Amino acid sequence: MVDPKYWKNKTVLITGHTGFKGSWLSIWLLEMGARLIGYGLDPYTAKDNYVLAKLASKMVDVRGDIRDTRKLRAVFEQYRPEIVFHLAAQPLVGISYDIPVETYEVNVMGTINILECIRSSSSCRIGIMVTSDKCYENREEFWGYRETDPMGGYDPYSSSKGAAEIAISAWRRSYFNPKQHTVHGKTIASARAGNVIGGGDWTCSRLIPDCMRSIEEDKTIGIRNPKATRPWQHVLSPTAGYLLLAQKLAEDPVKYSGGWNFGPEQGCMLSAWEIATRLIARYGKGKLEAASQMDNRHEALLLSLDSTKARIELDWKPMLDISNSIDLTVDWYKKYEYENVYAICAAQVSKFFLEL
Repeated sequence: MVDPKYWKNKTVLITGHTGFKGSWLSIWLLEMGARLIGYGLDPYTAKDNYVLAKLASKMVDVRGDIRDTRKLRAVFEQYRPEIVFHLAAQPLVGISYDIPVETYEVNVMGTINILECIRSSSSCRIGIMVTSDKCYENREEFWGYRETDPMGGYDPYSSSKGAAEIAISAWRRSYFNPKQHTVHGKTIASARAGNVIGGGDWTCSRLIPDCMRSIEEDKTIGIRNPKATRPWQHVLSPTAGYLLLAQKLAEDPVKYSGGWNFGPEQGCMLSAWEIATRLIARYGKGKLEAASQMDNRHEALLLSLDSTKARIELDWKPMLDISNSIDLTVDWYKKYEYENVYAICAAQVSKFFLEL
């Protein structure tokens, strides 16, 4: 289980801290007493979870691009992190078709830049490199992909994540080889999660933010790909996996080095239409329609993860079913305009942690 005592006073660097997942990871770590440094771009909107939770005043907030190697190295040298969670990325499939070169620069070379900073750092001992479930060569088969399945990707985003995983594996074997841990003293793992939902995400071309924008504007929700089926999970579920993995790496840096899947129960494999239907039922407002496709860009209809390895070796399991995940998500969006957002998030973390 996630151990607050382990994290108290730990110096932790999070790249992509201003993003959706980064903000929730930051809040959980702050609640456990960690000393946080964030490195990332400006938040997407003024309503993002990071902004409304006022995290800039609660941690070291450095704005920068992970392609800026000089600035990255300076952050490592100045703040001397012990643990790094790398979440910064170009995270959208659709946009990757428009900016394929930048997607590769950020997702592949940006990841390599973080690995190189960890390699040259005298303080950092643990690196959790967060990629995506889309890193696998997706044949759209019903059974979930395992950590030993081949990397791949049809579109620029997915293939960039597969390429990032290949780079992580190469750096792990070349510079952070578990068999030589007593020499270099560092350990690296990669983490792959399914589609995450939760409060405070306003990114374009994502199902939940698109739904919430339409609901708030009293517009019909257009579902771009109604039959697309994904492993949906609340953001706190894989976040718990990342934290637990870091703890395990500290305990045994050789055994737990490698790639890990953090996916939901099979019952959370639902289509975009089903998720949106449940969301508006819980919210009590909203209408759906299938949106017309304006182009012929490929988007996978089925993607699933097998998280058996994490369940057995880390004793991790997703604690939130799809109903609870949607409840927590809707709760944030119903309260954010008139309640303290940090307190909303901290209460959800506390509730989730107590259930662990």
